[in-house]
Amino acid sequence: MTTYAFNRELRLLTPEHYQTVFEKAHRAGSPHFTIIARNNSLSHPRLGLAVPKKQIKTAVGRNRFKRIARESFRLNQHKLANKDFVVIAKKSAQELSNDDMFKLFDKLWQRLSRPSRG
Repeated sequence: MTTYAFNRELRLLTPEHYQTVFEKAHRAGSPHFTIIARNNSLSHPRLGLAVPKKQIKTAVGRNRFKRIARESFRLNQHKLANKDFVVIAKKSAQELSNDDMFKLFDKLWQRLSRPSRG
């Protein structure tokens, strides 16, 4: 049975983890946020979030974005390639409804998990 937990090992935890993703990454973006990905040597994908105060001013807005990003990752983790993903929010992300944000995440996860991406 597949579990849909979001455990500690599914997260990017240290600045070094983030740095390695930023060095040589594939990116898939929209006007609202960007997801960058890089292959990892683990048997599962990992998620990191970058939601700057400069982009989304209110704590409520930032927390909502992060909650939806984590939930989307959690539900799609078994379909994703073994990569490290970093989601970077942009200003216009706070204008999306939750449903629109989930649809956009699904589209970008799919794009980054295609086998043609090395």
